[in-house]
Amino acid sequence: MSTRTVLESKSKTVTIGFDEPFCVIGERINPTGRKKLAAELEAGDFSTVEQDAVAQVAAGAGVLDVNSGAVFSGKMAEDPRYADNNFVEPMLMRELIEKVQAAADVPLCIDSSVPAALEAGLDAAHGRPLVNSVTGEDERMEQVLPLVKKYGVPVVAISNDDTGISEDPDVRFAVAKKIVERAADFGIPAHDIVVDPLVMPIGAMATAGNQVFALVRRLRDELGVNTTCGASNISFGLPNRHGINTAFLPMAYAMGMTSAIMNPLALPVGPKKIAEKKAEIEAAGVILPDDIDDEVFVQLFGLGSTKHRAGREMEAIRAANLLLNHDAHGTDWIAFNQAPVEGGGRGGRRGGRRGRRG
Repeated sequence: MSTRTVLESKSKTVTIGFDEPFCVIGERINPTGRKKLAAELEAGDFSTVEQDAVAQVAAGAGVLDVNSGAVFSGKMAEDPRYADNNFVEPMLMRELIEKVQAAADVPLCIDSSVPAALEAGLDAAHGRPLVNSVTGEDERMEQVLPLVKKYGVPVVAISNDDTGISEDPDVRFAVAKKIVERAADFGIPAHDIVVDPLVMPIGAMATAGNQVFALVRRLRDELGVNTTCGASNISFGLPNRHGINTAFLPMAYAMGMTSAIMNPLALPVGPKKIAEKKAEIEAAGVILPDDIDDEVFVQLFGLGSTKHRAGREMEAIRAANLLLNHDAHGTDWIAFNQAPVEGGGRGGRRGGRRGRRG
């Protein structure tokens, strides 16, 4: 069995499949929980969106998730409709899609709980984007699946329904099967469905890792579908989340997971953290040059980088691609470990090297 889900931008094609390199779907274009970004969008400022698009692709994302989940609180006094996602998201999604496509030529994942926003995104998108998402709720399937069929695009199917998210993996599998079967009624083939089996936090459920590994294998073997997940959910609430994520992703990949919605970036070290570290070092009696460059300083003391760069999770995925023979001749792994960090210097094992594949 060799299921292939084909995504396209204006000029690029990305294939999600069992015999393909792991597909990283960059998650950062999402105002949910990012107050600064939401405020920028309300003001019509898309500069952070454009920067995030470029940085994620440079770090190795092959697809960009575009989430329009915002309400515009500052405008509520003038017009209460701006407090309603159903009003804000359709117009915002169209703008986001247009800005992201202008900044980065990679396939998109159109992400909203508002059907009208999904359609606005589909209407604005070049190529063949991925729709995120449909659940097992009957009403949601009747709203989203006709759109998927109309535009001839693939869709993320999330394994929850009217009863919520079950802790029983058999129930989550049954929901996924229900969506696949209902999609078939609309003429949507299984290869155009990418199932999210739902990753539970390991800190709250000790069996969460084993559950998702078993689910992914069943989804592959029994339904023949590609899979994805919100990768960082596994480490929620625990220390050293990157350490957990970098173990989880290759393990899920080896069990058959073919993509993940995740942050491919190691976020820049900010001035506050730099100042704190300098104070700590000086308190220990170490004299630093007055003119030491911040980038040199943070790399010297293992803090990371002042620039956006590929995160540790990307290093783990590239290594897994190599080990699973999805990186012909190790080309991507070698390029990743030879490419200099923007601004000079080598990134080292802390994930500072950049990949060249979009």
